[in-house]
Amino acid sequence: MKRFLQLIRECLTDVRELMPWDLEERIDANPDLLILDVREPDEFAAMHIQGSINVPRGVLESACEWDYEETLPELVRARQREIVVVCRSGYRSALAAHSMQVLGYKNVTSLQTGLRGWKDYDQPLIDQQGADVDLDLADDYFTAKLREDQQRPADWQD
Repeated sequence: MKRFLQLIRECLTDVRELMPWDLEERIDANPDLLILDVREPDEFAAMHIQGSINVPRGVLESACEWDYEETLPELVRARQREIVVVCRSGYRSALAAHSMQVLGYKNVTSLQTGLRGWKDYDQPLIDQQGADVDLDLADDYFTAKLREDQQRPADWQD
């Protein structure tokens, strides 16, 4: 049985990653760059990179194809465009970038460290109204909050 992080590591053998400062450079260098945020809609509404589009990870593959309720024409037509996939930490984006490569996308990368790293690099985030997000408040948002029942029990055996 594979673990979540093992699955991510295996995807990363085929997926290119870039760091937040590299994404900043790519945004400046390529006005046609597509930033694809694969977080859930409520996460995207709370804060995201200006100009990014939101397609939740759960519907990504059908959003990349014609003839589905989730079809996003801009994404279907983007197989040759430079695409940077982002999420909160860089894990979902790695899985998403891998799926997109399998579906024929030629120039897709994942943002290593995700939006947490983007924020740590002091890059701007906006909310659903387009207002700047206070990056100090974003610290709390990006901090994992595990309930007790989500933590590994001391007696857990794999």
